[in-house]
Amino acid sequence: MYRIIIVDDEIEVREGIKESIDWERHGFECIGDYRNGKEALEAVAELRPDLVLSDICMPFMDGIELTRQIQLKYPYIKVIILTGHDEFDYAQQALRLKVHDFVVKPITAKEIRTLLDKVKAEMDKEAESRENLTHLRMQLHQSLPLLRERFLEQLMSGTLSERKILERFHYFGLPLIEPPYLVVAIDIDNLDEVKKERWQNDPELFRSAAYNIVQEVVESKEAIVFRTREERMIVLFYGESGDELDETALNLSEVMRFCMEKYLKCTVTVGVGTMCRALHELPLSYKGAISALDYRFMLGNNKVISIQDMEGSNKPAQQLEMEWNRKFSTLIKTGTFGETQALIEQLISRLKASLMPMGGCYLQVQSIIIAIMNTIHEFEGNQSGHFKGYDIAQREINRFKTLDEVEDWLKTICKEAISFVAEQRSDQTKMQVLSVVDYIEKHYVNENLTVDELCRHVHLSKSYFSSVFKQNKEQTIMEYVTRVRIDKAKDLLNQTSLKSYEVASKVGYSDPQYFSVLFKKHTGTTPTEYREKLLREN
Repeated sequence: MYRIIIVDDEIEVREGIKESIDWERHGFECIGDYRNGKEALEAVAELRPDLVLSDICMPFMDGIELTRQIQLKYPYIKVIILTGHDEFDYAQQALRLKVHDFVVKPITAKEIRTLLDKVKAEMDKEAESRENLTHLRMQLHQSLPLLRERFLEQLMSGTLSERKILERFHYFGLPLIEPPYLVVAIDIDNLDEVKKERWQNDPELFRSAAYNIVQEVVESKEAIVFRTREERMIVLFYGESGDELDETALNLSEVMRFCMEKYLKCTVTVGVGTMCRALHELPLSYKGAISALDYRFMLGNNKVISIQDMEGSNKPAQQLEMEWNRKFSTLIKTGTFGETQALIEQLISRLKASLMPMGGCYLQVQSIIIAIMNTIHEFEGNQSGHFKGYDIAQREINRFKTLDEVEDWLKTICKEAISFVAEQRSDQTKMQVLSVVDYIEKHYVNENLTVDELCRHVHLSKSYFSSVFKQNKEQTIMEYVTRVRIDKAKDLLNQTSLKSYEVASKVGYSDPQYFSVLFKKHTGTTPTEYREKLLREN
């Protein structure tokens, strides 16, 4: 079912079109009618119809400007223009704006029904084309190499669960990898200078040649090769025993460096990370390999550099702090307790494997607690003490003697933190809605009161706050504004002797006729009939 709105400054035209069409039979739902382009554009922003049927000549904003604004902001919405015989110049402008169709008035109900059937058939065809599975499969197949590389980048970032990793390995046809693991990063030295010389006309050809050399060197080994968005080449070695894996990675890194220099006449720096024994530790090995590349600043280009040689075995554990803080802060704000629980288990497992002294473990966990408290502070400000876990976090950290105890305690703190943030977010949303309701009560007299202005009042985007408001009030923002104005008008009609046009002005409508039509739509009577009814009842 497609959604349509009607725009015409003549109420008789709008009502005539609405009442003469069995909309559902023709695959449409008429969701509103408006008297000028200005009102229609506000409705388009909020309702997002599929089709706009609009007159050309209207006050405030004509059909041409309405079409231009729709094409600019909502190009997927189709516009059909209604034009008179003497408005041919307008029709030419409409064509230049790529309107879907234009129709000369007067138009009969039969012609409108035929037009709707035609438009619906065209829209159905477009939808079918977009959803064509064969086309989508072809596009997906062409995108698979790139998707594979983005997945492997995610694997190195540590943002995927082990279950998701196994699913993606199967999807991309990658071999299942067994520990231990070791990551190697290859970076081309002076890439810009290389481009200027032999590969000037096609730098991507050069990168492909370098990538092929890396693949050929590791072809007979258990390894996965991919490229990053930073134009580095990454090799993930796996499966051999610890000493053999380390020796293999170093030897093959030297072979890759030599082959690049010999066959491509360029130099590369190769960074070798630390060995790890679990999938969630891969980011440590990857970061180690990337960090090793930085030592080219001191050692020069065309080297194989092991992070183990440069920094020793303790450096990766020291690098954990900020990364863990970020992960915990993110999950406290957006995650579930199940996800946070899994993250805590990963942290404790990593601390155990690192053989870090007790004091170091305390510092690591305390740093995470500070990150959690900072997250709470974002929602509660200086009243963070309202969070139940606040005192526990400050008081109990030093009494634990084992990491297992720390794990249980940290799970309790995080569970309370997630619940607290969820409650604060819900309360904050209610306060924002109440703030806008209060603003409407104070400014409903302003005829130019818009959704944009109301959203700016609470510093939120239109799309987000419109959705939030409708969830809380079960009506759109402008529907609520209209209801407030009509209620105020009823009070004035009941309590004062003001004329209808005076009442209209006092509730935000400069056009008495439009106010009268709107009032009747909501109450079933005109303002005059409403006052007479009240007098009879009294």
